[in-house]
Amino acid sequence: MIKNWLQDSSYTVVFTGAGMSTESGLPDFRSANQGLWEQKNFAKIASIQSLYQNPEEFTEFYRSRMVGLQEYGPHKGHYFLAEWEKRGSVKSIITQNVDGFHQLAGSSRVAELHGTLQTVYCQECSNTYSSDEYLGGTSKCAVCGGALRPSIVLFGEMLPETPFEMALQEANRADLFIVLGSSLSVSPANQFPLIAKEGGARVVIVNREPTQFDHYADEVLHDRNIGDVLEEWDGYLK
Repeated sequence: MIKNWLQDSSYTVVFTGAGMSTESGLPDFRSANQGLWEQKNFAKIASIQSLYQNPEEFTEFYRSRMVGLQEYGPHKGHYFLAEWEKRGSVKSIITQNVDGFHQLAGSSRVAELHGTLQTVYCQECSNTYSSDEYLGGTSKCAVCGGALRPSIVLFGEMLPETPFEMALQEANRADLFIVLGSSLSVSPANQFPLIAKEGGARVVIVNREPTQFDHYADEVLHDRNIGDVLEEWDGYLK
């Protein structure tokens, strides 16, 4: 069934969540930074208020996340998706992840709903810097002296408009919408599979655990490695 859907689809869109990243070995947000941070309130630290009111702890927290990120990288599933984009078999990726692994693997049409830890920017003038500069000790903007922050959505902030609009457009255009490694528990991101479904797309969900939207899907796979599933599907697209 999925073989025919993949082969017949003229507009396949992929949606990825934390399960895509954890398969690279990267701990998910809620289990990351244990030890020093395990007694801390993530929602409080990772907020715009913390950037201004507790900048040292804010900066230390995100530097620790970036250091952890450097220990990992894309897995074979990321590379299959990048190759499918080059072939035209996948038109775009919508991701909840902030690791930047899709781009590192070679994907270019990626809507990062929650931003990326690969760059930082000035909260005051929006001048952008690499995460390497941030890790190297730079915490103030060289242009205006404003506070630097990761290019991600902090608690209490809205999703960035450009990737959100791209994701909405792609969900509406899809005739096959594939969810990889998302529990679909975070709103409004979890609405994109439903938007695709309402637009006539077939929806496939690949996730370790059941999701609240499994009953909407045309096909559901549990307890499978994403990389293994995509490797199997790659044979259908050659």
